[in-house]
Amino acid sequence: MAPLVREVMTLGPVTVTPDTPVPEVARVMRDKDIGAVLVVADGRLRGLVTDRDLTVRILADAQDASARTVAEACSGDVVCVAPEDDVDRAVQLMRGKALRRLPVVDDGRPVGIVTLGDVAVDQDPTCVLARISAAGPNR
Repeated sequence: MAPLVREVMTLGPVTVTPDTPVPEVARVMRDKDIGAVLVVADGRLRGLVTDRDLTVRILADAQDASARTVAEACSGDVVCVAPEDDVDRAVQLMRGKALRRLPVVDDGRPVGIVTLGDVAVDQDPTCVLARISAAGPNR
């Protein structure tokens, strides 16, 4: 029997609201050493923004990033999994849609996030991706 998403996910995902300024989101990512945050309004998942989204959708425009909000950078149509889904389903979604991260939602509310690294550590702790994912932050 395949493990469940709740067994491999990272609990307590970092969240921001849609009106959070881009520089603040970037600081949160830097300070927490993460590459993505969930965008939440009224307790419900509204999007996901990655460090790449900030670069491509905001910084590449050569406009004043301090006047922009995360709502302008985030992906709104987010593919999610539930805590009770099995990891194989998460892997199929990641593979089929070329995703590196999947928010984990329970009744529309974010409860975690599962990443390629989480899956790699669970599936084969000796593989290169698992070893990289298990390493400490680059400081």
